[in-house]
Amino acid sequence: MAFAPMGPEASFFAVLDQHRASLLAALRRGGGEPTGGGTRLASSSEVLASIESVIQGIISSVARNEAPAFTIENRSSWENIKFEDSVGLQMVSHCTTRKIKSDSPKSVKNFALILKILSMIYKLVQSNTYATKRDIYYTDSQLFGNQTVVDNIINDISCMLKVPRMSLHILSTSKGLIAGNLRYMEEDGTRVHCTCGSTAVAVPSNIQGIRNLITDAKFLLIVEKDATFQRLLDDNFCNRMSPCIMVTGKGVPDLNTRLLVKKLWDTFHIPIFTLVDADPHGIEIMCIYKYGSMAMSFEAHNLTVPAIRWLGLLPSDIKRLNIPRDTLIPLTKRDQMKLDSVLKRPYVTCQPFWRKEMEIMADSKMKAEIQALTFLSSDYLSRVYLPNKLKFGGWI
Repeated sequence: MAFAPMGPEASFFAVLDQHRASLLAALRRGGGEPTGGGTRLASSSEVLASIESVIQGIISSVARNEAPAFTIENRSSWENIKFEDSVGLQMVSHCTTRKIKSDSPKSVKNFALILKILSMIYKLVQSNTYATKRDIYYTDSQLFGNQTVVDNIINDISCMLKVPRMSLHILSTSKGLIAGNLRYMEEDGTRVHCTCGSTAVAVPSNIQGIRNLITDAKFLLIVEKDATFQRLLDDNFCNRMSPCIMVTGKGVPDLNTRLLVKKLWDTFHIPIFTLVDADPHGIEIMCIYKYGSMAMSFEAHNLTVPAIRWLGLLPSDIKRLNIPRDTLIPLTKRDQMKLDSVLKRPYVTCQPFWRKEMEIMADSKMKAEIQALTFLSSDYLSRVYLPNKLKFGGWI
């Protein structure tokens, strides 16, 4: 069953279609495969073999009367990160490491916790069952102390084993939402039909398991904040711009939202745009979708979509639209530090237009939320701003 056409005339999407054609041409030049497919996962046997190899190393250390230790790549140093514009931020092959020693008072507990979670992952993979990170934490909440400890250890294990997070059979709880012209089937056979109505569908917790994705969408819009996402739904933006897809990670995106965006790109290769606040925090969120993060750089190939473009809110739009200064917000010291940090990131060198926008923000010392557009009219964002940007190619 095809999606019912409800949006603007085909000519409205002419510039979007040209942009998609240029993205596909760039993929072919770069050796990419425009027919979709994407993420490389590790098989169950590969995961089990990797865990067994680590345990064998521990046994060998004990046999030599040596205190066993885990060697973990350092995920918190820019020295271990390289940048490629076709992938984003990724770990260098020979990066600095740290030792989690079993005979050190500072690390013995962490050593034990890694060993415990490794055994749980082994059982999950072996039995082909899944657990959430929350499930892992509640197996012994007093021992783990807090959820962050579990989250960090799972990332360390994924990095140590060189295995994608989703191959460990540990799922994250999703916080993202999706709406628009998209249908798919979940792993258990549940058919999901996203709509352009006033309600959205929760991003699945097992992106690896979804299949039979169908869409005729012309573009995907990533919306930074839930409040803006809901406002666009209430304003019937999705219907009026149909066929399209909208996604929000409700701020800094969780792993599942990033995996979904990546899967949609790998499958359909439709243009993807971001709508974020014109502030350093919004820009960094956009960069996470596009180029990834330092903490998850070991899994960049599975998470990043460098083809993403910045649709708005651009700092230059503030002056162009004559948004009053009293609707703007002064940059805090923390904002300025964040902006300086982003400007030093390696990917900014290949994004001169992004740099120019950030310099406009730095010079004005002001930031703006998307809601500042309501000064022009309550539905200016959905009725004028976004349609014009999409029709005339107002992205960078």
